[in-house]
Amino acid sequence: MSFFHELAHQYIDGEWRTGSGSWDIIDFNPYNGEKLAAVTVATALEVDQAYRAAERAQQEWAATNPYERRAVLERALRITGERADEIAEAIIDELGGTRLRAAYEVRGASEVLREAVRQSLRPTGRLLPAVSDGRENRLYRLPVGVIGVISAFNFPFLVGMKSVAPALALGNAVVVKPHQSAPVVGGGLIARIFEDAGLPAGLLNVLITDSAEIGDAFIEHPVPKVISFSGSDRVGRHIAATAAGFFKRTILELSGNSALVVLEDADIDYAVRAAVFSRFLYQGQVSMAANRILVDRSVAAEFTERFTAAVAALKSGDPRDPETRIGPVVNAFQADALTALVDRAVADGATALVRGRTRGNVVEPTVLTDLPDDSPLLTQEILGPVALLMTFDGEDEAVSIVNDSPYGLSGAVHTGDAERGVRFAQRIVSGMFHVNDSTVQDDPLVAFGGEKTSGVGRLNGEAVVEAFTTQKWMSIQHGRSVFPF
Repeated sequence: MSFFHELAHQYIDGEWRTGSGSWDIIDFNPYNGEKLAAVTVATALEVDQAYRAAERAQQEWAATNPYERRAVLERALRITGERADEIAEAIIDELGGTRLRAAYEVRGASEVLREAVRQSLRPTGRLLPAVSDGRENRLYRLPVGVIGVISAFNFPFLVGMKSVAPALALGNAVVVKPHQSAPVVGGGLIARIFEDAGLPAGLLNVLITDSAEIGDAFIEHPVPKVISFSGSDRVGRHIAATAAGFFKRTILELSGNSALVVLEDADIDYAVRAAVFSRFLYQGQVSMAANRILVDRSVAAEFTERFTAAVAALKSGDPRDPETRIGPVVNAFQADALTALVDRAVADGATALVRGRTRGNVVEPTVLTDLPDDSPLLTQEILGPVALLMTFDGEDEAVSIVNDSPYGLSGAVHTGDAERGVRFAQRIVSGMFHVNDSTVQDDPLVAFGGEKTSGVGRLNGEAVVEAFTTQKWMSIQHGRSVFPF
């Protein structure tokens, strides 16, 4: 536990500190309830100190040779690889992630870092034609300055890296506020990696705190120009509205209600495996998870039999057991809420094809079908191991059902004809959609984000250049302009 006590601190201007707040955030192991660490919260004073440190350090960092920035990112990538097992253990202890899920996150974060190494040498400008004789137009791409990052609990190491690594690579400084349930994996661990990689002090700061202590100070502070947030659409709305009042740019990765669609010509066994993974990875606490599984009526009986058997066979319990597929949800509140949600759905007429028990924070998988058309479960995000199984007649009805959601993050369709799947995907309003695969996909080269209330903006690849840089036009008149007066 010394690992957690060491990293469960504020990290400001290159120093590990104790917050000056009057209360502590307690970091618990969600499986066994063990206290991992206590963190005294940061106050608005520390928010100001962190942002001011970032502001001072960023100017010199932006002027640093890109090859020097790349060297820091390369060392961070190497350190992450060397500490992969240690990081995975922290994910298991702090987040209740299974070993499979922990390896998935470490691998994803490593790929993000690998891409950030390349992004550090991105072109910094270009020449454009001019309408006037003798004029030269230069368009410079510059770092925005300081970026505030607010991450969620479900994939905090990966999600944090998705903003931190490219932002630093492109010449920015960053202040991170990790989720209260992930202060180490989403904050201290990232800071330690970059500290050991030789990142200059002040460029990366971590504040462990809560809005109950600092209000909107993290968003309203005058230094950050971009706020990158991952979390619920409810909180995202507030962040967007608050940031807009201060003319700040926002990158919002929000909730989802994704669907996995099985057409009548799909490979049923393969579709079952994809659906089980899409719904139950990390206990379903994934914004891209397949809340809704839609199956053509002509193959529904076969799919349902195989799917429910596969779900019922998933081992629940201790996330340290390599055979465990369903570990604990993040806390007791979530466990109770999921249990009540299933009870209410059944009381309202849904049929439980698989009905899991709740043991502590371990919520066993449930599969519901025959939900009433007006069931709120059909349009909300479910962050837990509860699958909704639905049938449809033909592609048009499937498209209508998928799009009948306030969210538009991810999704998938399974079919024996890949181009048919592409045509289906083109009809869905979402930021991402996958043919013959899982709904849970992330690629460091490809723009990641959602439509509708699933978010604004994109991360990864070329998208982070747009997110974390600004453009400056500079013209040079080599001759003489003619002025009208």
